[in-house]
Amino acid sequence: MSVSPVDIAISCSDGVIIRGHLWRNSAGRREGTVIVNPATGVLARYYHHFARFLAEQGFAAITYDYRGIGASRPASLRNSGIRWRDWGELDFEATIQWALRNELDRPLNLVGHSIGGFLLGFAPSAVLLDRILTMGAQYAYFRDYAESRRASMLFKWHFAMPILTALFGYFPGRRLGWLEDLPSGVANEWSFRRAAMELSYPPHEREALRGRFATLRTPILAVGLTDDIFGTRAAIARALRYYRGSDSCQVEIRPSDLGFDSIGHFGLFHERHRDGFWRSALAWLRGGANPWPHAEVPPR
Repeated sequence: MSVSPVDIAISCSDGVIIRGHLWRNSAGRREGTVIVNPATGVLARYYHHFARFLAEQGFAAITYDYRGIGASRPASLRNSGIRWRDWGELDFEATIQWALRNELDRPLNLVGHSIGGFLLGFAPSAVLLDRILTMGAQYAYFRDYAESRRASMLFKWHFAMPILTALFGYFPGRRLGWLEDLPSGVANEWSFRRAAMELSYPPHEREALRGRFATLRTPILAVGLTDDIFGTRAAIARALRYYRGSDSCQVEIRPSDLGFDSIGHFGLFHERHRDGFWRSALAWLRGGANPWPHAEVPPR
């Protein structure tokens, strides 16, 4: 089966161009479309194996870099001010509209990793999605980090990162081996995030933001792993509470359930999961069936 990614350029409402790829097979059945939202500081190319797999299964898949990252990085990141909110309100919004404008097959689904599974609430057109699958989706509130690693993560992301961001005008993550370079706005949102997401924004905007998240009615299957130090059970549940209008289901999977000793926050998009987790996920993307009912977490 021939899958050849096509370069795409997506124009956002503020004139910024973000770049990515459209993946689909040259023949065969059409199952719909999947937009893949990356984690913070992770290049879109990390998800290319997964996108190719989806295309082989009959989906059109869209991978893209948020503004400030990878192929969508400007000439200079210094003091750019790009925020997590911009990734949802502008970049993801434009990607949905691009898929609709190009008449890609329905259903239109989202696979969101980490912040990519949370920021969809900022996008007005997210209400047009048919199904949502998230992996480790949360917004980095430090008290939700895995207890065994919380102290070291606090130092790394909430002490060192804001200091380095202030010094450089952006977070130089690549040279440290700590993800990709991050715009200052994104880095500071992460570093200074409080228990409630909306507290990162001006008081007069907070009620409207909460309301926008609550308007989503799309079913959500939120996947977590027991060894994910970011996407813990508490972190995922905290994020899901903003989507109170959606029929959501949280599942927590042990790495041993998938045949591995460890997987962590980033591991599910590695190609070794092609015949395991990826194939199971098709049940949700195709028909909305939860393939892990044994792992459901009771609502909090």
